[in-house]
Amino acid sequence: MTDQPLAIPVQQLPHGAGLPLPRAQTAGSAGMDLVAALPEGEPLVLAPRARAAVPTGLVMAIPMGFEGQVRPRSGLALKHGLTVANAPGTIDADYRGEVKVILINLGEEAVTLARGERIAQLVIAPVTSARLDLVDLIGETGRGAGGFGSTGR
Repeated sequence: MTDQPLAIPVQQLPHGAGLPLPRAQTAGSAGMDLVAALPEGEPLVLAPRARAAVPTGLVMAIPMGFEGQVRPRSGLALKHGLTVANAPGTIDADYRGEVKVILINLGEEAVTLARGERIAQLVIAPVTSARLDLVDLIGETGRGAGGFGSTGR
Protein backbone atom coordinates (compact mmCIF):
# COMPACT_ATOMS: atom_id res chain seq x y z
CA MET A 1 0.00 0.00 0.00
CA THR A 2 1.27 3.46 -0.86
CA ASP A 3 0.76 6.79 0.87
CA GLN A 4 0.25 8.45 -2.50
CA PRO A 5 -3.40 8.80 -3.57
CA LEU A 6 -4.48 7.52 -6.97
CA ALA A 7 -4.36 10.41 -9.46
CA ILE A 8 -7.57 10.79 -11.47
CA PRO A 9 -7.73 13.39 -14.27
CA VAL A 10 -10.92 15.47 -14.01
CA GLN A 11 -12.38 17.93 -16.50
CA GLN A 12 -14.74 20.59 -15.16
CA LEU A 13 -17.47 21.44 -17.67
CA PRO A 14 -18.56 25.08 -18.09
CA HIS A 15 -21.70 24.65 -15.96
CA GLY A 16 -19.52 23.27 -13.14
CA ALA A 17 -17.06 26.17 -13.16
CA GLY A 18 -16.35 27.55 -9.72
CA LEU A 19 -17.61 24.50 -7.87
CA PRO A 20 -15.19 22.54 -5.68
CA LEU A 21 -13.71 19.29 -6.95
CA PRO A 22 -14.69 16.19 -4.98
CA ARG A 23 -12.52 15.66 -1.92
CA ALA A 24 -12.63 13.77 1.33
CA GLN A 25 -13.92 15.91 4.20
CA THR A 26 -11.77 14.17 6.83
CA ALA A 27 -8.52 12.21 6.79
CA GLY A 28 -10.31 8.88 7.30
CA SER A 29 -13.15 9.41 4.82
CA ALA A 30 -13.55 6.76 2.13
CA GLY A 31 -15.79 8.97 0.00
CA MET A 32 -15.38 12.33 -1.70
CA ASP A 33 -18.40 14.60 -1.89
CA LEU A 34 -20.01 15.26 -5.27
CA VAL A 35 -21.87 18.56 -5.59
CA ALA A 36 -24.82 19.64 -7.72
CA ALA A 37 -23.84 21.68 -10.80
CA LEU A 38 -27.27 23.28 -11.10
CA PRO A 39 -27.70 26.75 -12.59
CA GLU A 40 -27.31 29.57 -10.06
CA GLY A 41 -30.71 30.64 -8.75
CA GLU A 42 -32.48 27.61 -10.28
CA PRO A 43 -32.85 25.06 -7.50
CA LEU A 44 -34.09 21.55 -8.20
CA VAL A 45 -37.19 20.52 -6.26
CA LEU A 46 -37.66 16.79 -5.90
CA ALA A 47 -41.20 15.87 -4.93
CA PRO A 48 -41.80 12.71 -2.88
CA ARG A 49 -41.00 9.62 -4.99
CA ALA A 50 -39.60 11.80 -7.79
CA ARG A 51 -36.14 11.23 -9.23
CA ALA A 52 -33.72 13.24 -11.32
CA ALA A 53 -30.27 12.91 -12.89
CA VAL A 54 -28.41 15.73 -11.16
CA PRO A 55 -25.38 17.05 -13.06
CA THR A 56 -22.00 17.38 -11.35
CA GLY A 57 -20.24 19.27 -14.15
CA LEU A 58 -17.41 16.71 -14.07
CA VAL A 59 -15.90 14.27 -16.56
CA MET A 60 -13.41 11.79 -15.07
CA ALA A 61 -10.75 9.50 -16.50
CA ILE A 62 -10.82 6.73 -13.92
CA PRO A 63 -7.85 4.42 -14.50
CA MET A 64 -8.39 0.90 -15.84
CA GLY A 65 -8.71 -1.54 -12.96
CA PHE A 66 -10.80 0.90 -10.92
CA GLU A 67 -14.37 2.16 -10.80
CA GLY A 68 -16.14 5.11 -9.24
CA GLN A 69 -18.96 4.13 -6.89
CA VAL A 70 -21.62 6.82 -6.39
CA ARG A 71 -23.23 6.38 -2.98
CA PRO A 72 -25.85 8.23 -0.95
CA ARG A 73 -24.90 10.74 1.73
CA SER A 74 -26.13 9.33 5.02
CA GLY A 75 -27.34 12.68 6.37
CA LEU A 76 -29.54 13.35 3.34
CA ALA A 77 -30.92 9.82 3.50
CA LEU A 78 -31.76 10.02 7.21
CA LYS A 79 -33.08 13.58 7.35
CA HIS A 80 -34.89 13.81 4.01
CA GLY A 81 -35.18 10.30 2.53
CA LEU A 82 -32.95 11.38 -0.37
CA THR A 83 -30.84 8.58 -1.81
CA VAL A 84 -29.11 7.38 -4.97
CA ALA A 85 -31.68 5.40 -6.97
CA ASN A 86 -29.16 2.92 -8.41
CA ALA A 87 -26.94 2.79 -5.31
CA PRO A 88 -24.18 2.33 -5.72
CA GLY A 89 -24.02 3.83 -9.16
CA THR A 90 -20.95 2.81 -11.15
CA ILE A 91 -18.65 5.03 -13.17
CA ASP A 92 -16.70 2.66 -15.42
CA ALA A 93 -13.06 3.29 -16.33
CA ASP A 94 -13.96 3.72 -20.02
CA TYR A 95 -16.82 6.21 -19.45
CA ARG A 96 -16.00 9.75 -20.55
CA GLY A 97 -19.34 11.54 -20.20
CA GLU A 98 -20.54 13.87 -17.47
CA VAL A 99 -21.03 12.24 -14.10
CA LYS A 100 -24.65 12.60 -13.06
CA VAL A 101 -26.22 11.37 -9.83
CA ILE A 102 -29.64 9.72 -10.04
CA LEU A 103 -31.33 10.94 -6.88
CA ILE A 104 -34.72 9.78 -5.63
CA ASN A 105 -36.77 11.31 -2.85
CA LEU A 106 -38.16 8.51 -0.70
CA GLY A 107 -39.33 11.00 1.93
CA GLU A 108 -42.77 12.43 2.58
CA GLU A 109 -41.89 16.05 1.70
CA ALA A 110 -40.30 17.78 -1.28
CA VAL A 111 -36.53 18.33 -1.10
CA THR A 112 -34.92 21.42 -2.62
CA LEU A 113 -31.33 21.22 -3.90
CA ALA A 114 -29.23 24.25 -4.77
CA ARG A 115 -26.08 24.77 -6.81
CA GLY A 116 -23.01 23.52 -4.97
CA GLU A 117 -24.93 21.39 -2.49
CA ARG A 118 -23.26 18.09 -1.59
CA ILE A 119 -25.51 15.38 -3.04
CA ALA A 120 -23.60 12.09 -3.01
CA GLN A 121 -20.29 10.43 -2.25
CA LEU A 122 -17.75 9.13 -4.75
CA VAL A 123 -15.67 6.13 -3.68
CA ILE A 124 -12.89 4.92 -5.98
CA ALA A 125 -12.50 1.14 -5.72
CA PRO A 126 -10.47 -1.57 -7.43
CA VAL A 127 -12.25 -3.88 -9.86
CA THR A 128 -11.48 -7.55 -10.22
CA SER A 129 -11.90 -8.86 -13.74
CA ALA A 130 -13.72 -12.16 -13.89
CA ARG A 131 -14.71 -14.77 -16.42
CA LEU A 132 -17.73 -17.06 -16.03
CA ASP A 133 -17.09 -20.67 -16.98
CA LEU A 134 -20.07 -22.90 -17.75
CA VAL A 135 -19.97 -26.24 -15.84
CA ASP A 136 -22.39 -29.16 -15.58
CA LEU A 137 -22.63 -29.12 -11.79
CA ILE A 138 -21.73 -26.72 -8.98
CA GLY A 139 -20.31 -28.20 -5.75
CA GLU A 140 -22.36 -28.33 -2.54
CA THR A 141 -21.95 -26.14 0.57
CA GLY A 142 -23.47 -26.25 4.03
CA ARG A 143 -25.86 -23.46 3.12
CA GLY A 144 -26.87 -24.89 -0.22
CA ALA A 145 -29.63 -22.96 -1.95
CA GLY A 146 -30.83 -21.22 1.24
CA GLY A 147 -31.64 -17.65 0.25
CA PHE A 148 -33.11 -14.52 1.78
CA GLY A 149 -33.46 -14.90 5.54
CA SER A 150 -32.35 -18.53 5.52
CA THR A 151 -29.84 -18.00 8.34
CA GLY A 152 -32.40 -16.39 10.70
CA ARG A 153 -32.38 -13.02 12.42
